[in-house]
Amino acid sequence: MINVDGSVFIQIVNFIILIWVLNIILYKPIRNVLAQRKEKITGLEQSIETFNYDSKEKEDAFDAGIKEARAKGLKDKEALVEEASQEEKSIVEKINEKAQADLVRIRSKIAKDTESVRVSLQQEVDFFADAIVKKILGRAV
Repeated sequence: MINVDGSVFIQIVNFIILIWVLNIILYKPIRNVLAQRKEKITGLEQSIETFNYDSKEKEDAFDAGIKEARAKGLKDKEALVEEASQEEKSIVEKINEKAQADLVRIRSKIAKDTESVRVSLQQEVDFFADAIVKKILGRAV
């Protein structure tokens, strides 16, 4: 049979002291190291999440910048094409105006030359008509 005497109480007190000493010497430092490790891992996980979020934002900003640059380039290209089209119209208009002016000048010159040729031919016609009348009639008219 088991006798419960004073040694049981001594063993209970001994066990409690042992638990208390182990807690101070062994368990608290291990728990502190584990807590520090957990804080460090949590901090690293938060840093990773922050870096991932930042990289996603930067990637989105980069993509938006590329889209904006392409849109601006296309707009600039369209503006240059429009400007070139206006320039082309202006040049064609100037050429047409010059051609019209040259045409008017040439027509005027041709009309003037025609008139001078007509006058000179008129004088020659009168001369030839007098000569023909003289030959036909045999006398001056």
